Amino acid sequence: MSYSLDYNEDAALIQAVQANLQEIALQLGQPQDAEAIASLYQTAQSLVSHLSPDALTLARVAGVLLVYQLSDADPNEVQWFKSELHHCPDVESIEELIDSLSRPDSL
Repeated sequence: MSYSLDYNEDAALIQAVQANLQEIALQLGQPQDAEAIASLYQTAQSLVSHLSPDALTLARVAGVLLVYQLSDADPNEVQWFKSELHHCPDVESIEELIDSLSRPDSL
């Protein structure tokens, strides 16, 4: 990652993000174990590894993936999102992509 944290702070941040993802899943009535959340987070990391995003952007990508997973979204929609992530030229584009998911005009 490109943000400047030492290893312990980085590990603590990752743990906090994963704990928050578990809490969101629980609040949505679909609890996920730590292993499933860690796998989801790893998937998010690999999807945006070409850009080295900041921790917040990575957490947002993982959050979108979690919502897709919990809502049994159309597999084509999930694949589209993942493909779009691979084609984002910069972190700002990732943020714009995520923001566009909640805008009615994007549909």
